[in-house]
Amino acid sequence: MDTSPPHTVRRATAQPADAPVAPRAPGLAPATWGWLGTYGVLGIAWLAVWAMDPTVDVPPELRGLGLDTLAQLCLAATRDASFVGLWVMWATMGAAMMLPTALPAFRAFSTIGDTLARRTPHLSASLALPALVAGYLAVWAGFAVFAACAQIVLTKAGYLGLGSDAVNDPWLISALLIAAGLWQFSALKEACLRRCRAPTAFFFAHWRPGLPAAFHMGLRLGLDCLGCCWALMLLAFVGGTTNLLFMGAATLLMMLEKLPDIGRPLTQPVGFLLLSAGTGVAWYALLV
Repeated sequence: MDTSPPHTVRRATAQPADAPVAPRAPGLAPATWGWLGTYGVLGIAWLAVWAMDPTVDVPPELRGLGLDTLAQLCLAATRDASFVGLWVMWATMGAAMMLPTALPAFRAFSTIGDTLARRTPHLSASLALPALVAGYLAVWAGFAVFAACAQIVLTKAGYLGLGSDAVNDPWLISALLIAAGLWQFSALKEACLRRCRAPTAFFFAHWRPGLPAAFHMGLRLGLDCLGCCWALMLLAFVGGTTNLLFMGAATLLMMLEKLPDIGRPLTQPVGFLLLSAGTGVAWYALLV
């Protein structure tokens, strides 16, 4: 695959060494504002999932941020199988768990964009990263629609008790674990992981100028991450959709999987572990 930047990028970068570079304005670099926004969203998302844990008592000084209201909305959704509340819960989980896994890709995008912005000042470096992140999160907001509908179906079918955040049927637990384990060996997951582990090549292959293009690249990046991680995300039905320990462990695993040197030797052993766990649960269900 030709990973060289498109002609628009080459024109911006292939200038003589003495070509004028746009001077920086005093204060923070434009791209820094995008990073502050990205980390702000990430921090708020993790505060929200922390507040959603039913074992957490939100301190009074944080209730003014709306965390207590969000926690009550999501906990009520698990009791009432409310689509809006469940969608908010899954969308918040998606932001909290998936943004950290994409930070290397955001860094690659920011590095390329910052280089171009210095030579072509009309590029909005302060808005390009937020546009990319918005496209990325739009994919996980879409996944949240599917996950919320799945939780409603499971609740109405009796596999999730009202107010419960984990399935109670060993055969369904086994199926989810085995499905996630098999996906670890799939060619589609490997193709998605390959692109996620090489974000610079990904952006060189798909780069276009402008904020709509940044949003579109965020969508493409999000779809690759969805291909990598959807099965692991659905294990929240096993570990608990409001379980902080599960969310932290799953986030760490998905982050490590996308690191080339660590992820390549990690993916298949995780698959074997999930298959073994799923098989063990099935044997337990047969024997008990």
